[in-house]
Amino acid sequence: MPGSFRLYLVRHAIAEERGSDWPDDSKRPLSDDGVKRWRRQAAGLVALDARPDLILTSPFTRARQTADFLAAAWPKPPKVVELDALRADARPREVLRALEAYAKHAGLALVGHEPHLGELAALLVGFKTPQPFRKGGVARIDVSILPPPAGSGSLQWWLTPRVLRALAK
Repeated sequence: MPGSFRLYLVRHAIAEERGSDWPDDSKRPLSDDGVKRWRRQAAGLVALDARPDLILTSPFTRARQTADFLAAAWPKPPKVVELDALRADARPREVLRALEAYAKHAGLALVGHEPHLGELAALLVGFKTPQPFRKGGVARIDVSILPPPAGSGSLQWWLTPRVLRALAK
């Protein structure tokens, strides 16, 4: 049945600037402004009733924080699980293969990084070129099976951070 799985591709929220304060990029956290904006954007997802059953996240600090704040937006928070295939240097096909283990969940949020999320979205829906995600942007792509074959996804929506904040109640 087409669309039996909802994939929410989520780029992490605004993080602290790269530099000498964060020599290990994997430890770079969200900025105060990033937290504030992301909480409002997550409220926009709640207004859309875009609740995942499970949140899979890159192990990088900024992505994990984004995932945790996303989970906290719902009265009954979905579980957050770190998925190594979503790390900043991962490849989209690694993510697709890793999704097979989560086929019992109809809605999965995948919190990760650019340019990999744009490449993943392109692979899922058959775009010739990746479309960039803004920090805190979210796309919903429906697929019929996990792992989904390349080009088998149906893009339902792709929302910028500004639109998500506007949807928040």
